[in-house]
Amino acid sequence: QVQLVESGGGLVQAGGSLRLSCACAVSGRTFSSYAMGWVRQGPGKEREFVAAISGSGGATYYTHSVKGRFTISRDNAKNTVYLQMNSLKPEDTAVYYCAANRMVLTTPQYSYWGQGTQVTVSS
Repeated sequence: QVQLVESGGGLVQAGGSLRLSCACAVSGRTFSSYAMGWVRQGPGKEREFVAAISGSGGATYYTHSVKGRFTISRDNAKNTVYLQMNSLKPEDTAVYYCAANRMVLTTPQYSYWGQGTQVTVSS
């Protein structure tokens, strides 16, 4: 069982930065046995994969629109995953969800989900 709690969302001007955090409570397995991802859902849009990281943190994946601007990372000692978002654009406005899965996914088909945190980028 995995429970995920996101934090760090908010309102920021275009060009600004935000850092999202996701604290994970895991039972039955270690946190490092789960790949983690960030998925977002903009207003009137379907959920969209943003970034993923392997259990060890050695492999990362990004959707094309955020490459070079967003960085996913994890601290397995703290059971926490992060999403550093730089050079934010109005089109990044969305609810951002932290998600977990035994295998790395680059689609929004994760097994476990947080409640989401709102990110709003003003122009």
